Amino acid sequence: MWPFGTKRSQDADAVVTGAGSGIGAAFAIELARRGGRVVCSDIDLDAAKATADEIGAAALPLRCDVTDVDEMYRLADEAQSWFGGPPSLVINNAGVGAGGAVIGDAELGDWRWVLDINLWGPIHGCHVFAPLLREAGRPAGIINVASAAAFGAAPGMAAYNVSKAGTLSLSETLAAELAGTGITVTVLCPTFVKTNIVSSGRIPAQTTQLADRLMRITGFPADRVARTCLDTLDRGGLYCMPNPEARIGWGIKRFTPTVYTRAAGLATRITT
Repeated sequence: MWPFGTKRSQDADAVVTGAGSGIGAAFAIELARRGGRVVCSDIDLDAAKATADEIGAAALPLRCDVTDVDEMYRLADEAQSWFGGPPSLVINNAGVGAGGAVIGDAELGDWRWVLDINLWGPIHGCHVFAPLLREAGRPAGIINVASAAAFGAAPGMAAYNVSKAGTLSLSETLAAELAGTGITVTVLCPTFVKTNIVSSGRIPAQTTQLADRLMRITGFPADRVARTCLDTLDRGGLYCMPNPEARIGWGIKRFTPTVYTRAAGLATRITT
């Protein structure tokens, strides 16, 4: 058994994907504050460098396209070379937003784009890094960034919902497989977080305006979400739902799934 109270976010050797902005940047900066060294990975190397520059010598910026497993292996090799061994924490955060069209109208190209990044990205990350963490034989952690959309079933967001539901299931399965190994898995399921995911995604203007309003009103700052998730990891929690509406929705969905799903559809029609 590992020592009780081992805090995996303290003094971590961490790899963070999508670290160039938003939640990923917040994770990287917070981990450095907790004494860690951080590989800041992003498909936009300049963005990764900007985050690393804010941290200083404890950060290494690297480019990685999470949809390409060969690039993920390269990321792992470069991270191990810099750390002098396997990382102790991996955060599969890279993600994109899409929505605004119902199933049948949504472009299949958008489906593939979203699933490649939001689902295959975490799959690649877990596939490459989980064996390294197991072989290291020490307390470690994996955080997969999903969303309350994983169980929210909001109409017009099918590709995004499916990608996050898959990430939730991936995390639950990985947690079961790693039980007793000293590796903690946490899946982050926020609602609105104040990031650029809406403006940078494939979302129609009308839907973007609505999402922006909700984000301004109810959204949590990215640094608050990152701190809450790292604290959840340290407690050994599988689920992190930082926003109260996510926890409420999760509870209602689990106990009355049919009623919840119908209500979600009606509420969306009224709102739009």
